[in-house]
Amino acid sequence: MEKALWYLFAGSRGGPNRVRIVRELGRRPRNANELADELDVDYNTITHHLDMLHEHDVVEPSDHEYGKLYFLTDRFERHEQTFETIAEEVE
Repeated sequence: MEKALWYLFAGSRGGPNRVRIVRELGRRPRNANELADELDVDYNTITHHLDMLHEHDVVEPSDHEYGKLYFLTDRFERHEQTFETIAEEVE
């Protein structure tokens, strides 16, 4: 998981936006539209980042297709300290 976190947040151009997405989801679950509005980022960009975060088991979507909420995974939360270390370098 640590390698995936370094890749997602520090090893690519989208890292800073992914950090911001994770921070928002840490406050409360949100859907892609809410994240786009809150972070002032294009909806398609948000969905791309959410897909990447889901692929690497950082976020998980709810079962509903319309207005699907995203949550941080239990696995990610077990590695939250690593995320914080990486986020400090990215922010």
